[in-house]
Amino acid sequence: MKLLQKARSILGGLQRRLVKRKPVPAATAPEVPAKGSFRRGHHEEPGVGSSHYKLYVPPAAAEGKQKLPLVVMLHGCTQNPDDFARGTGMNELAREEGFYVLYPEQPDNRGLQRCWSWFQRNHQQPSRGEPALIAGITRKMLDKHAIDPDRVYIAGLSAGGAMAALVSRLYPELFAALGVYAGMAPGAASGLFTAMMAMRRGGRSIVFPYTEGCVPMISFQGDLDKVVHPSNAQYLIAACVAPDAELASKRFRANNRDVTRTTYRNAEGEVLAESWLVHGCAHAWCGGRAGGSYTDPLGPDATAEMVRFFRQHVRNPVSAVAEEMAA
Repeated sequence: MKLLQKARSILGGLQRRLVKRKPVPAATAPEVPAKGSFRRGHHEEPGVGSSHYKLYVPPAAAEGKQKLPLVVMLHGCTQNPDDFARGTGMNELAREEGFYVLYPEQPDNRGLQRCWSWFQRNHQQPSRGEPALIAGITRKMLDKHAIDPDRVYIAGLSAGGAMAALVSRLYPELFAALGVYAGMAPGAASGLFTAMMAMRRGGRSIVFPYTEGCVPMISFQGDLDKVVHPSNAQYLIAACVAPDAELASKRFRANNRDVTRTTYRNAEGEVLAESWLVHGCAHAWCGGRAGGSYTDPLGPDATAEMVRFFRQHVRNPVSAVAEEMAA
């Protein structure tokens, strides 16, 4: 009994000391580290399906001065968001220039070798399939983060490039510009067999035969690509640029590779598309970083050039100017 009373006395004294003690303020870590953060998330689109994704949040997001751009990146076959981010170096550029990067993920159980289903008819219609899922994840980012809805862009490599072109065609109200590396024209195939034929010989858009509804585009293609035939770059342009567009081509040297860049403009002089043919490059992201698959360190920095092109295109320029003035 005495022992019990003694224990209660000790506990009571300890409790009184803890109550009197002033609380130590918790260390407040910044919301976004100096190098930014790369976060994994999950999204379920009603009636469509679900997918994981990764989002790079730049340090500039913690400042909260103004809404930042978003670049949606679609990886190629056998890749995943981490691999694609390493190879392109997009997160590093996003940290320097201040924009979000979203990487939707194609899981093993949905696409063969994690390829996006750009060639299947049930994924070539609005509000259905993978395009609807990618658009849904993009809208989720707009709702959750301080992202400028007029500066949202989409890009991809190979199957991811073909899917990026398709998504931008189905949801032009979401994106201000498109970047495609070794991709196919939207609707260039309607099944696995026609997809293989398009990749080997080139494929013209058979689902979207008209140029209306396209967003400005920059494309890259290696002329030694044995996976995606180089002619696909021209079919990609033809699907979104009218035949009477003004064009100007220039050949130059960039990081030990020759490049032919063709710029397409409308009658008002506005840039509709840029097509970069990288001579001596195979099926790889030129100017890429070591550690990522399907990269080539030589040639122009495709990542920097895409972002440069994106910066030149805003869906609603008036609102973007107002945003900058308010900041």
